Amino acid sequence: MKIDNIDIQATIEKAQLLIRENKQLSAPTKSMFEIMILIITLLANRLNLNSTNSSKPPSSDPNQKSDRTEKRVIRPAARKDMSARH
Repeated sequence: MKIDNIDIQATIEKAQLLIRENKQLSAPTKSMFEIMILIITLLANRLNLNSTNSSKPPSSDPNQKSDRTEKRVIRPAARKDMSARH
């Protein structure tokens, strides 16, 4: 997944490799970084979710494409009938 031309997965993998290879980091510090990487991964994965690939209802999906958002076109004959009613 890319956000603003940054490959999130590649960046996370690189960070994990650097953490594993660094012998100066203590075990608690490595654990803290792993937890932070896990949280970032979970949040990044949520960016890809929408109503078609999750349990999110379509009504709460801001990116939903719907026919309802398009303006209705009223035919000239219908306009004439509507003005007669008023």
